[in-house]
Amino acid sequence: MAFLKLSAACLAYGHVPLLDHADFLLDPGERVALIGRNGTGKSSLLAALAAGSGRGKLDDGEVWVQPGIRVGYVPQEPIFDSAVTVFEAVISGMGEASKLLAAYHEVSHQLAEGGGDHDALLNKMSDLQHDLEACGAWAYEAQAEKVIDRFGLDPDANVGSLSGGQKKRLALAQALAVAPEVLLLDEPTNHLDIAAIEWLETMLIEAGITLFFITHDRSFLDRVCTRIVELDRGKLANFPGSFKEYQLRKEQQLHEEGLANARADKLLKEEEVWIRKGVEARRTRAIFRVQRLDILRAERQARRERMGKVNLQLDSGDKSGKLVAELEHVSKSYGQRAIVRDFSTRIQRGDKIGVIGPNGAGKTTLLRMILGELKPDEGIVRLGTKIDVAYFDQFRTQLNPDSTLIDIISPGSDFVEIGGARKHVIGYLEDFLFAPERARSPVSSLSGGERNRLLLARLFARPANVLVLDEPTNDLDIETLELLEELLANYTGTLFLVSHDRTFLDNVVTQTIAAEGDGTWQEYAGGYSDWAAYKASRAKAEKLKPEARPVAKAAEAPKPKVEKLSWKEQRELEGLPAKIAGLEGEQGTLSALLEDASIYQTDALAAQKASDRLAVIDDELMAYLERWEKLEARAGNPV
Repeated sequence: MAFLKLSAACLAYGHVPLLDHADFLLDPGERVALIGRNGTGKSSLLAALAAGSGRGKLDDGEVWVQPGIRVGYVPQEPIFDSAVTVFEAVISGMGEASKLLAAYHEVSHQLAEGGGDHDALLNKMSDLQHDLEACGAWAYEAQAEKVIDRFGLDPDANVGSLSGGQKKRLALAQALAVAPEVLLLDEPTNHLDIAAIEWLETMLIEAGITLFFITHDRSFLDRVCTRIVELDRGKLANFPGSFKEYQLRKEQQLHEEGLANARADKLLKEEEVWIRKGVEARRTRAIFRVQRLDILRAERQARRERMGKVNLQLDSGDKSGKLVAELEHVSKSYGQRAIVRDFSTRIQRGDKIGVIGPNGAGKTTLLRMILGELKPDEGIVRLGTKIDVAYFDQFRTQLNPDSTLIDIISPGSDFVEIGGARKHVIGYLEDFLFAPERARSPVSSLSGGERNRLLLARLFARPANVLVLDEPTNDLDIETLELLEELLANYTGTLFLVSHDRTFLDNVVTQTIAAEGDGTWQEYAGGYSDWAAYKASRAKAEKLKPEARPVAKAAEAPKPKVEKLSWKEQRELEGLPAKIAGLEGEQGTLSALLEDASIYQTDALAAQKASDRLAVIDDELMAYLERWEKLEARAGNPV
């Protein structure tokens, strides 16, 4: 029996229907991803399902929720009272029990701190305990404390002091605190770092909660979802399987739709020619053709064309010098905390660098030092010549909510200049899918995805040979992400990219600067997957080193059974240490080679071969070590 059901749902803003008699079922155990272009109504659909039974936020149609099930909902931009604590925010969705738990939590703190009338506080606590037991709220408190700990939050911290990533964790904790059977998530990966996203993926899969979520993170989507539902022109279409399977089926579907539309347009054109012949069309025996023409006209008028693609153009302007920046043994600290410790690198024109690390690691601080905006405490920073930098700010502080779209793109002028050609600002906005009638609308009227598109339009309206993009993928739909990837891959300037989108990093950057902890930063060739593979390979190699294996004490270990080896096995045993040493030496050489990011630019094929060889060496080392251990044990010489 389904958990959620959407029947003949209709919802419109203005003259465009976001939901046009849409139907949907969510069965127990499913993890369904909702995808679609920005502005198609995905968040509105999720909010309607979260509203519960009845029409809720719909214009027409019904939402049915299985009686008795608990539904958790995390909106795209969760709103909290900044004056409350994390604990109070988490329990706020528990009804009457939340007030009792908040009061009990406050009294507990007062008793611990020794403030107020001690006896009065004890009496109040006793009354609260009685009330909490009566409504069974102790289980809620245990669940709240569990999720707060799971998300690494401080229960006594003030919500107003939390970062964007911490607030997203708080919203997830609040939804999970009621132990929901169904969880509705709107862009859950926004503002989370890569480690937090990977942890969230694992948690959602292992928890077994039924999910319906919106995401544009293709790695998250591929790992978590069991079915994809696309919202396109008011209709919901199902695509079982992975995102790659969806892409193949969607391409075929659009091809068939194009052929059908072409046939219909051709027939309509022929019938329009026929009707204009006049007298012949009014004969009784041709009435059916007139009626068919009316039907064809109505169908053509009702047909909704697929939303166009963003037309992205990027002008890199004049070339910068070959050297963009060089850092030698640079360090930066704030108080006792080291943000950057003894880091050296050389950035050249055309480099595309991904910067990854947990929230708060200091990615922005490192970039500001590379670009000469922040002086290091120690070390030297050398900047190149003719550098023209453009920034994309993930918090969109460059967008005044009261300004119009035209003012944001080209203040004081009706034209922008792209690649030496002048273009009217309204036409330029149309390239980013903003209708002409919206050109003078305020920024505050835009959705999150539209604001990101507007910020990209503003960024690309000015030539720049160094781009700094801080989380540019938030809220962008998948088609726009793929277009942006292609644009940046062909960009001839220098790129610094901070992103939690692993697929985007893999498709754009050529080298990665990663936070290793305690202010240490390391440079690697390739994108996120290359960095992750190298880290996994290095960890595995460290684990397999013979000298790292603990030697059992003679007094504690049982005496091994001595077995005489054959002549062939004895020769094999004697030769194994040399083979292992040779492989470890080769492994060290290849690892050192891949640590030099320049190899990816000078000889990408050699870098790939080295990476493939490292993977083979790991398997060979494992086999040799296991064989060595087995032969030594049989010979009475345990490793």
